[in-house]
Amino acid sequence: MDTAPEADSPFLSAEQKRTAREAKRAAVLRAAVQMFNRRGFHQTSLDDVAASLGISKPTIYHYLGNKDQVLLECVVIGLGQLIDLAEHCRTLPGSGADRLIAYLTRYAEINMDDFGRCVIRTAEEALAPESRARFRHLKRRIDADMRGFIAAGMADGSLAPGDVKLTAFALAGALNWPARWQNPEGEDAPDAIARKLVEFLGHGFTPRA
Repeated sequence: MDTAPEADSPFLSAEQKRTAREAKRAAVLRAAVQMFNRRGFHQTSLDDVAASLGISKPTIYHYLGNKDQVLLECVVIGLGQLIDLAEHCRTLPGSGADRLIAYLTRYAEINMDDFGRCVIRTAEEALAPESRARFRHLKRRIDADMRGFIAAGMADGSLAPGDVKLTAFALAGALNWPARWQNPEGEDAPDAIARKLVEFLGHGFTPRA
């Protein structure tokens, strides 16, 4: 027996309800992360987030839980984007240096987007104690991913030999910082900034023959 709703039915199907719920949850997260980035986590209340969307605070509890849980979800999304990026870049053709450049360029872009920016601006002390272990674990994985790309490039000779750990710290430090100084409404788009930064990091600041 076909139980699919008629095309003109005023009632949503289970799939339509799921899609609508996910869209509402995503809208709450986007509003929250933008406000956390603009005002700071401690200066933002869920009442503020709810008011920006024209909903009630209990609606946010319904979709996401309390403010600590909202923050955790925001940083997990940002960190997840970087983890997915690493998995994608490992499949790219070319040398280790080619894959590292692709990874670093998109890494910088993600850190200038809402959720990546939240990761950089969130000190682990802002998270509830039970959330900090997950935050640290995901950050360690991203650090390992970057070191892996660097080590692969050094191994195939497409990168100069050196200290993998120190190189990773230098690159991450340089590419994390735009999350604090880049103006989302500025003239330079994140992708252009990312390309320029990675090119600079790759070539340095001394004249080339």
